[in-house]
Amino acid sequence: MKILKKSLLFLAFAALSAQGWGQDKKVNLVEVWGTYSFYAQGVSGLESMNDGIHYTTLTKADGPNTIEKFSFKTGESQGVITSAKAISQASGKDFSFDSYSFSSDEKKVMLATQTEQIYRHSTRSAFYVFDLESETLTALAEGKQRYATFNPAGTQVAYVSGNNLFVFDLASGETTQITTDGEDDKIINGATDWVYEEEFAFDKAFFWSPDGKSIAFYRFDESEVPTFSMDIYGTTLYPQQDVFKYPKAGEKNAVVSAHIYRMGSGVMEVKGLPAYEYIPRIKWTQDPNKVIVYTTNRHQNELILNSVNAKTGESKVLYKETDEAYVDVTDDIRFLRDGSFIWTSEKDGYNHIYLISAKGEVKKQITKGEWDVTKFYGIDQDEKTLYYQSAEEKACDRNVYSISIKGRGKENLTEKAGWNEATFSTTFDYFINNHSAAGVPNYVSLNNNEGDEIRVLQDNARLVKSLENYQLSKKEFFDLETEEGIVLKAWMIKPANFDASVKHPVLMFVYGGPGSQTVENQYDGFNDMYYQTLADQGYIIVSVDNRGTGARGRDFKKVTYKELGKYEVEDQIAAAKYLGSLDYIDATRIGIWGWSYGGYMSSLCITKGADVFKAAIAVAPVTNWRFYDSVYTERYMQTPQENASGYDQNSPINHVKLLKGKYLLVHGSADDNVHVQNTMRMVEALVQSNKQFDMFIYPDKNHGIYGGATRYHLYNKMTNYLLENL
Repeated sequence: MKILKKSLLFLAFAALSAQGWGQDKKVNLVEVWGTYSFYAQGVSGLESMNDGIHYTTLTKADGPNTIEKFSFKTGESQGVITSAKAISQASGKDFSFDSYSFSSDEKKVMLATQTEQIYRHSTRSAFYVFDLESETLTALAEGKQRYATFNPAGTQVAYVSGNNLFVFDLASGETTQITTDGEDDKIINGATDWVYEEEFAFDKAFFWSPDGKSIAFYRFDESEVPTFSMDIYGTTLYPQQDVFKYPKAGEKNAVVSAHIYRMGSGVMEVKGLPAYEYIPRIKWTQDPNKVIVYTTNRHQNELILNSVNAKTGESKVLYKETDEAYVDVTDDIRFLRDGSFIWTSEKDGYNHIYLISAKGEVKKQITKGEWDVTKFYGIDQDEKTLYYQSAEEKACDRNVYSISIKGRGKENLTEKAGWNEATFSTTFDYFINNHSAAGVPNYVSLNNNEGDEIRVLQDNARLVKSLENYQLSKKEFFDLETEEGIVLKAWMIKPANFDASVKHPVLMFVYGGPGSQTVENQYDGFNDMYYQTLADQGYIIVSVDNRGTGARGRDFKKVTYKELGKYEVEDQIAAAKYLGSLDYIDATRIGIWGWSYGGYMSSLCITKGADVFKAAIAVAPVTNWRFYDSVYTERYMQTPQENASGYDQNSPINHVKLLKGKYLLVHGSADDNVHVQNTMRMVEALVQSNKQFDMFIYPDKNHGIYGGATRYHLYNKMTNYLLENL
């Protein structure tokens, strides 16, 4: 009993000491993935209003779900526009909502309720329109719909239900069904199939014309696309099956077509498009009778912008972009009043901004230099000024710039080192800047278009104050040169009490996929704080951006074309050897881990780099690109039929005999993105090669492996595995 009391007293004292004074407190796993104590707040639900001098955001001024109006310049509230409480009182219905959007005249607001996730981006909701003047609440239809969107006049709403496109007239209450052939696992109108949503990064596939008289939309015929199925275990006696269309590399894609619905005239298919496999974008110009339909071939190395007459459906080629490897599809296009448009391209070796004439001719390259434009925000046509984000200062940093359409007068509007993300007002008079840096939480400020800070919206002062109590290691950024002379960007986190005379184990974190980056100078309250827990236990954590990653120009990114995994793994192995040569690193205790593409990389490293890496953790890994989807895989690899050796020579499944170290495989059984099939095929290869390994499956979890205590469980498992094996 005395021993127990003594232990309890000791534990109580230890707990008080952990709360600590000064910088004595150490990060623990519960705080990172249990209570999310290091999450940095942003500003949610913010929408710029049409006048460009006001914005709305969600507050609690009139209870939960309050839409409140603010002045950009002063930050003062201009009053509550509406709230769930006010809508409930006006309608006599107990009401709350998940998101909102205004009609163009800002007299009505669209409210999404009971929202449920479908895949990564797609959702369905029960939608309502609330008229702010009459205070009437109108349901669009029974059940749930997708992508409810006002027409420009705010008099009609288009939406998708049952794979068909509908238009609801707010004045008459009448619904017009635009398409009738929608059918699950066969025909989709106005929404995308799985692979477009995942790889072309959009899911709403219909678009109102500027005058509201037409709707351009997609039609997918996925009748011949092979199906994939997953068991969903749930809580019922018998598991259920989730079956969906998923085109793997080399298999049949959906047949996609572009259509235009003209009010009172019906639907017509866009005609005269050149031969294509995909339609990655449809964009209206400022002319309500002209819409641009992007088409690309299956290899995705030829992107064509087709100008379509919205009255006749006839098309002609406007502009063409080609590349020896592939052409990235972005939303970096803006149409000007004279029919010309702004465009971004890697044609000079780096991603830059161009002005293209109404005839499709390059009029001017607006930005130049050995750095990439990483985001195009838009153009103030009256002032003839463009706004963009780039990696001009450093590959690991981002800054926001303005420049004239003539390419003159460039100004850095965000001079703080680190990561800057801008959201501009509709008139480009103001922008909200979200700044962070490694170890520095989000600082959200309102600025004018010259970069002057007007006021602070969120400084995360409480989090900043809290972090001062912890003993934290600084993330150090550095360049690493391989024996081949390749310069790679990297960061390192050392133990807070680092002793250079001691040999430390190393854990490398890798993603490494095309155009990605892990070496970024921004705040990460999750992974970086998790790495602090490992650093406190004596580990050094390192991440290296291999060849193929982004913000370093076309050639550095596209060198991996048709050889995914080859150069990336060579660079990670070379980086590990470099680290092992340092006096304070134990070359016999180097491990690596990654998720998704990073899981693929860590699996290749523990096999191809068996003499370098002692342990590896692969979460949701691709193990052969033959198992992954067509759009992503073929963009970088062509088809398996054309490039069989590229697929097989860099598949970890085909290198399992080389395995020497400890290897942990983790996957969610309901991963619709990287199917658990990848892990199961890897397991079979390991078994047949008589290789011992470890595996953990998270039932019914998707690619993100989250929900409840799941993330904490996963990172706890990873930590224990590293402590035991590295």
